[in-house]
Amino acid sequence: MVGAGAAGRALVPGSVRAVLLDLDGVLVDSLAVARTAFALAYREVVGDGVAPVDEYCGYPGRYLPEVLRLMGLPAAMAEPFVRESNRLAHLVTPVPGVPALLRELRGHGVGLAVATGRSGERARLVLDRVGLLPLVDHVVGADEVPRPKPAPDIVHRALDLLDVPPGQALMVGDAPADLASARSAGVLAVAALWGESDAETLRAAAPDVTLTRIEELATLCLGV
Repeated sequence: MVGAGAAGRALVPGSVRAVLLDLDGVLVDSLAVARTAFALAYREVVGDGVAPVDEYCGYPGRYLPEVLRLMGLPAAMAEPFVRESNRLAHLVTPVPGVPALLRELRGHGVGLAVATGRSGERARLVLDRVGLLPLVDHVVGADEVPRPKPAPDIVHRALDLLDVPPGQALMVGDAPADLASARSAGVLAVAALWGESDAETLRAAAPDVTLTRIEELATLCLGV
């Protein structure tokens, strides 16, 4: 079901020239891999004790080095986290319906960019492994802009690459940081309720639109 959020911005189907998408939770199911990689990295760098995996999962959409800093954990955890994530990348799968949706949007001339809290290299790796990389026009990682989400930098960069103004674009994310980044850049903020954040958290972030299923994005953009 498509619904207007607290911000209530209007969008005319058919006027969308660009769609920006978060990666983890929106396009791919990678949460189990991330939880395992975090626990292994914690054990390797910090040592014994229970890894604060649930706390880590409370920062969806954020750049890993920033999350480690916010959690007061060693920056050295980033290397083994990335290593283990890459080792387990074969377990990441596309969200059902995503390949067909991306093909449909591209078929109608909508530009597509992935704007992710991952590094650009890691994002392209996982997109390639699940067969989605050829279906998007650009990938922008958190390490490829001056400031990661919730700053608007990654949205601005994606729009520059697509050569589309903010008023003709939307950003789909499953985390408050995604929505804040979109709003700061003047882009319609669309909450993906099928992602990693709970619905209450996303609705509290005041998205312009909420979607419960990925397929609803075609209706929002194309009116079909």
